[in-house]
Amino acid sequence: MSETIENVLILQGGGSLGAFGCGVFKALANKNIKIDIIAGTSIGGLNAAIIAGSKEDHPEKALEQYWLELAEGSTNWDSHFTEWLTGLSTPKMTPELSWLIKNKPDHSTMSHFSQFKSMTSFYNSAFYGNKNIFVPRWNPKFAFTDRQYFTPNEWTYLYDHSPLVETAKKYIDYNKLQPNGKFNSRLIITAVNVLTAEPLIFDSAKQQISSKHILATTGYPSYYFGWVEIEKGVFAWDGSLLSNTPLREVIEASPVNNKQIFLVENYPKKTDTLPDNLLEVQHRARDIMFSDKTLHNIKMSKIITYYLRLMDDLYVMLENNFNSEKKEDKDKFEQLRLKYKKVAEEHGAEIKRVYYLTRDEPFPSIYENAEFSIDTVKASIRDGEVKTNQKLNDTAMR
Repeated sequence: MSETIENVLILQGGGSLGAFGCGVFKALANKNIKIDIIAGTSIGGLNAAIIAGSKEDHPEKALEQYWLELAEGSTNWDSHFTEWLTGLSTPKMTPELSWLIKNKPDHSTMSHFSQFKSMTSFYNSAFYGNKNIFVPRWNPKFAFTDRQYFTPNEWTYLYDHSPLVETAKKYIDYNKLQPNGKFNSRLIITAVNVLTAEPLIFDSAKQQISSKHILATTGYPSYYFGWVEIEKGVFAWDGSLLSNTPLREVIEASPVNNKQIFLVENYPKKTDTLPDNLLEVQHRARDIMFSDKTLHNIKMSKIITYYLRLMDDLYVMLENNFNSEKKEDKDKFEQLRLKYKKVAEEHGAEIKRVYYLTRDEPFPSIYENAEFSIDTVKASIRDGEVKTNQKLNDTAMR
C-alpha cells in the first residue's frame, strides 16, 4: 500500500452557496496547501473546473473574481445588510437599518428580514434572470433562435444557463483539463444520465473536459435548467441528483494513494432547533436531502485498509514459512500473491483525515441558494475563509 498522501477537496453543489467553497479554497491556497484532486458537482463542479484549469498562477484569485462577476448589484435597503447580519462589516445606514437598530429586533425578526431579502432576490432573478448566470427562455432575444419560443407547452426547461459557463471562459484554460494537460489539480466532476439514472463521471486524467461537461454538471432540473447532450444519445443532468458529495468517485478514481480530505458542506447535516414554520420545514428537508452522506464510504475505506493490512501480515508470514518444493504448491502460492497484489492496488487507499468545512445558517432561508447579491457573495466567501482558517488552526493546536 502506498505511503503517498493526496490532498483532496470535495465541493458540494448549492447554487449561490458555492461562494462558501470559494472562501474555503482561498484559505487553503493562502496556507500553501496543494490540492492534488478536486471533485465537485453542480456549482461545486464549476468551482472545481476554475481551480483546476485556471489561466492564472493564483486560481484562488480567479475563482473569487468569477464569483464577484456573478454577483448581482445590491439595491436599496439590502446593501451591506448580509455582511452586517453576519458581523463582517459596519452597515451602511439606511432608514430601514436605522429602524432595525433602534428597535433591537430579536432573532426571529432578523430571520424574517433575512428571508425577505433572499426571497426578493430570488423572485427578481426568477423573472429577469442574471446575464452572467442564466437567462429566461421568454427573453425576446430568443424569439428568432428558439424554435419552441411561441409554444411554451413544449418546453422542458425555463432558463438557458449557458451564461454561467460563458462567464467562466475567461478564467478557464480547457487545454489544461485533459490527460497530460498540466492541470493545477486533477479534476473530477459528476452528472447523471437522464435516461438511465446512471452516474456520469468526467475525469481530467482520463478525458478532455470541455464547457459541455460543466454545463452538464450544473444542469439542475429543479432550477428549470435543461439537460445537455454530452455525446450522441447521452443526455446529462446535474450530478447532485444522485450525490451532492462526490467522494466515492474520488476513491474509485484514485484507489491506491492515501488521502486527506477537505469536505465543503454547503448543506449542514446538523441543526440545534426544529423548524418554526412551513418554509423552514422545506429548508430543513432540502438540507437533509443534499447533505453529505459519505460517512459509510469513509468507514468502508478504513475497514478495507484494516483487512488489507491483515492480509499483508498473513502473506508475509506464509512467505517466510513456505517450505514446499512442489511446483504445484509454488504455483498456487504465486497465484495467491498476484491476487493479493491486485486487491491492494485496487482498494489500498486509506482516508487519513477528513476536515468538515460547514457553512453556518444563522438565518435559514429556502431561497438562499439563489441569492447572488454582491454583499451575500462577499459574506459567503469570507465565511468560508474564516471557517477554514479556524479548522486548520484548531487542528494544528491539538
